[in-house]
Amino acid sequence: MRWIVRAFGLLLLAVVLVAGVFLLLPGDKIAKVAASQLSSWTGREVTMSGETTLSFYPILGVSTGAVTVANAEWSDGPPMFRAESLKIGVEPQVLWGGDIRITGLEAVGPVINLEKAADGRVNWELNVEGVAPSGQAGEGASEQADGMARSDRLALTLDRALVQDATFLYTDHGTGERTEMRGMAFDLRWPEYEGRATFDMTLRPAGEAVRIEGYLDRVGEFIDGAVSDVKATVSTKGGEATFLGRASAAPELQGRVTAAVSDTRAFMASLGLPAADIPAGLGRSVNGETLVTYSADQRLSLREVALQLDGNRIGGAADVDLGGERPVVSAQINAGALDLTGMESESGGEASAGRASVAADKGWSTEPIDASALGLANAEVALTAESVDLGDLKVGKVRSMITLDRSRLVFDLREVRAYNALITGNFVVNNRSGLSVGGDLKAAGIDMERFLTDAAGITRFSGEADASLNFLGVGNTEQAIMSSLSGKGAVQTGRGVIKGFDLDKLMRSGVATGGTTIFDTMGATFTIENGVARNDDLLLKLPLAKAEGEGVVSLGQRRIDYLFTPVLLEGESTKGLAIPVRIKGSWDDPEIRPDMEAAIDRNFREEKKELEEKAEKEVRRAVEKELGVKVEEDESVEDALKRKLEEEATKGLLKLFD
Repeated sequence: MRWIVRAFGLLLLAVVLVAGVFLLLPGDKIAKVAASQLSSWTGREVTMSGETTLSFYPILGVSTGAVTVANAEWSDGPPMFRAESLKIGVEPQVLWGGDIRITGLEAVGPVINLEKAADGRVNWELNVEGVAPSGQAGEGASEQADGMARSDRLALTLDRALVQDATFLYTDHGTGERTEMRGMAFDLRWPEYEGRATFDMTLRPAGEAVRIEGYLDRVGEFIDGAVSDVKATVSTKGGEATFLGRASAAPELQGRVTAAVSDTRAFMASLGLPAADIPAGLGRSVNGETLVTYSADQRLSLREVALQLDGNRIGGAADVDLGGERPVVSAQINAGALDLTGMESESGGEASAGRASVAADKGWSTEPIDASALGLANAEVALTAESVDLGDLKVGKVRSMITLDRSRLVFDLREVRAYNALITGNFVVNNRSGLSVGGDLKAAGIDMERFLTDAAGITRFSGEADASLNFLGVGNTEQAIMSSLSGKGAVQTGRGVIKGFDLDKLMRSGVATGGTTIFDTMGATFTIENGVARNDDLLLKLPLAKAEGEGVVSLGQRRIDYLFTPVLLEGESTKGLAIPVRIKGSWDDPEIRPDMEAAIDRNFREEKKELEEKAEKEVRRAVEKELGVKVEEDESVEDALKRKLEEEATKGLLKLFD
């Protein structure tokens, strides 16, 4: 027992002597010693200026003035680290060896300047004594599982680190990329080297505060390159997202991500990401979760996706390659009933009851269409949905392959059930050099009444039809696109109905309003140029009549000028009576009336010609008798009168010279 007391006394005396030596040294000497030692450990010149003080109670610590850590030799930029002041507290056993246990670290106004050279070198690789530059264990390290102590680990723990008003600078000299964040704050606690570290950080990548808090288990193993449990929650003005799983410093991670984002645009903008105008129904708000795997080669895998985008629920899986110029996405999306009615244009701050009614009152929208989101990624997405409600158009089951390549979006419609029809083809939105839309579509068995009502507000026509359409429109507004449309199409129907007039009554009694026309078949082809559709081969077959049609429909102005000519069939040997009908005006409420001039031209062409010839003969006789003008055989009455006047004028002029 007596030797134990003596040993303790000698140890205490050694501590007092060491402390006395430090007490006798002035602050600037301490700073030089510390700076020299840090320079030796890191391989970078470390300087400390200003007043430096040492404390022994209640903790052993040092307080410095300005501190700088030099940049890499290849860089001509500012120091890698500098701070206005630095305070470090350690446990007393550091004086006689053992792990360094920092009880407190406080930095005021630090500036961290990280750089990457064009050849790939980075300035944050330090030659810390006993630690490999990558932060992982060196070649001589042995695994803890083998029962051997690590000889090259960083012997350090940290009760608490508090950093305020920090600035982060990152420069990639190869790409020219530069990132700057100011006003950052850090609160880090790491009491046990092999234990858990907690963190609470505030970053400002785009000005708005972004809070990141969570923990990292088994920090020592993580530093040595092993996988560790981790949790991190990112909170911004627009919402928050949490990752819970495992990660390594490679970087690699695997775990579950949950998100509750009320404003996706604000959330992305706070993180410094492009804040594209996301269409309503496709993720202006996001709630859900997914299993995430991220590998060191920048590949992201999402499984068990369960998301609610606005009011729409979707599931599926995706793989994302983040290593290129822009993300490359490959995904399978399964959706139920998709409600995309929020994508409709708004009028007066309120959603329209339907585009057809808005267009009928004010025409197509002239609001600019923002299609910049098409340039954010390249993608191949297989989409299936039970139904899609677009407000104007309502679609049933959908199977489609969606391809996005350098701002060109293609919907390959493999199966679309809509209006009792099977629709196939493709639809393209291209924003590479200005916005354009186009498509090549075919529909079999489409319910024309429901389709035309939803698509254009036309309610007079009903029947089942097969149709094809090829079109292209250019512009950054609905009005510009509809006014520039070009293409061609065809439609063929079976039995159907036209509401608003009765052809039989019209042709037999001349009544042009009210009633219904029932037809057996109808077929037509049309071309589109500069937003105007033209047709000249409409053929409508009725039980006792047929009808032909020709005219134009202005898609941009939403107007129609069409001549519809029904022919009453009295029999194979009897001449039919044709009563043309002019349909003219706004296509939601056109004027429909008989065109009597066209009716006379069509039905009484020969009689009209005979009357015109008879009238001309009578005029010739009257001119010759009353005016004494001889009308030659191949001369018109007008030409004969003109000739006579010229002759008389010539005689009058000659008399002036008599």
